[in-house]
Amino acid sequence: MPHPGTARLDVLGLGVDPFSIDRAVTAINGWIAADAHGYICLATVHGVIESRRDSDLAAAYAGAALVGTDGMPLVWWCRAAGLPAERVYGPDLMLAVCAASAGRGWRHFLMGATDETLAALSGALRRRFPDLHIVGTLAPPFRPMTDAEEAEAIAAINAVRPDIVWIGLGAPKQEKWMARHRDHIAAPMMIGVGAAFDFLAGTKRQAPPWMRRNGLEWLFRLCSEPRRLARRYLVGNALFVTLTVARLIRGRT
Repeated sequence: MPHPGTARLDVLGLGVDPFSIDRAVTAINGWIAADAHGYICLATVHGVIESRRDSDLAAAYAGAALVGTDGMPLVWWCRAAGLPAERVYGPDLMLAVCAASAGRGWRHFLMGATDETLAALSGALRRRFPDLHIVGTLAPPFRPMTDAEEAEAIAAINAVRPDIVWIGLGAPKQEKWMARHRDHIAAPMMIGVGAAFDFLAGTKRQAPPWMRRNGLEWLFRLCSEPRRLARRYLVGNALFVTLTVARLIRGRT
């Protein structure tokens, strides 16, 4: 799949695309029209840090058709480099793509979360977009899937011929899954959106808009789920800042 737009910007070893949501939707439309086969990742500080020590995750990002700037620090990196980036936030991208489906007949498949969350998400999206075609859902086990389970999941997706497969498995699981099965999924596009399933379904609270705009969503999520997210945000964010400062110092010497 040809990569659209400008060259990727290196953020501590992870290449990101300085895209807006509107440009992402335009690219998705083109890929669906061309019956291409690829996937989109949305990068955060957590993804940057994890990809530095996980070669499979780094390869998954490198193989993506588009790596959007989900985390605000990545947006700031792009802007500091003179690139007009904006946040490509999973829930906002999902809503924008669903809105663009009107009149195009795009077929959507939802994979991730739980059966209850998927039912709530499907209902919320259909209420907001009455003409939306959700052709299937699948809640995989939280543990690693067996080969047989992965084969069943692929068969279930391909049987309903979706145009877009939304993957809400969380990072880095969803990125690796999309990379591993890009050539097995008979859909033009897979898009990993992580917690967007829970946020849009209403099963988890989103950070207030002002926190999202100012790069403080991590603090809201940390307070909401301290046990699960403490290491990710406290250790990962500190390492990101340290590496960023080191990069700036090297650039001045």
